[in-house]
Amino acid sequence: MIRSRLAPSLGALFLLALGTAGCTSGPGTVQPSVPPTPSADAAAPTTPAADASIDEALAYFDRVNREHLDGGGATDGRSLVDNLVAAGFDKTAMQVTSDTTSIGREADSIQFSVLRGSDCLIGQAGATGYASQVAPVLGTGACLIGTTRTIDW
Repeated sequence: MIRSRLAPSLGALFLLALGTAGCTSGPGTVQPSVPPTPSADAAAPTTPAADASIDEALAYFDRVNREHLDGGGATDGRSLVDNLVAAGFDKTAMQVTSDTTSIGREADSIQFSVLRGSDCLIGQAGATGYASQVAPVLGTGACLIGTTRTIDW
């Protein structure tokens, strides 16, 4: 009983929708969108702000590292550290792993970090690409586990 009353109503609704679909105007002129030019205030920062949130600091850390690596920059520890220093990060707050393995071969990837208060910005670069994360500082006061290279240059 319900089915016999519902079918004509649904059919009428379908025809109404189909009929109004053709009532739109013809194709309009498509204007190409031009992205607005960012103002000086909206431009990306050129140094890490001391009062930046950890998420903002990570975004800047990532931008600096990606620009370096995407531009063909080297993935050795010194190049990565020097790039971060040039971008305004504090060298004394950094750690980096060795460029070579314990048997003298080139490391597949290099890990590097910057301590910011109770958090660490941690990056990894190598043949498989770049990755990063924020992690809490370890109980030792360091960001990276294991042996790290002395940053003495």
